[in-house]
Amino acid sequence: QVQLVESGGGLVQAGGSLRLSCAASGRTFSRYVMGWFRQAPGKEREFVAAITWSGTYTFYSDSVEGRFTISGDNAKNTIHLQMNSLRPEDTAVYYCGVADGDYRGTASPGSANSYDYWGQGTQVTVSS
Repeated sequence: QVQLVESGGGLVQAGGSLRLSCAASGRTFSRYVMGWFRQAPGKEREFVAAITWSGTYTFYSDSVEGRFTISGDNAKNTIHLQMNSLRPEDTAVYYCGVADGDYRGTASPGSANSYDYWGQGTQVTVSS
């Protein structure tokens, strides 16, 4: 089992910044992808950003490219999502997930179905 705990959500005005963190514990994988997805009320869960286990590769959705930055700290089994220039449409519950495997194989970074474990989510609200 893997436990994922997100933190750092909150209320911010448009144009502001927030930094989300996701701490992982429990079972370890030799290769994996960790990612952020978000879900707004009445909408499906959508991909935001992901990072490979080595930190070598990062992936972003078009809607956040250039505004959000994902990073990892292997020593602490933690990833972060720095969110800048936030917009009201970024309002959602943000979930952290981990996918066992290689990003070129079963652990497709942008597909929620690839992820094996999820955190409980953290609310991000951006006011206009």
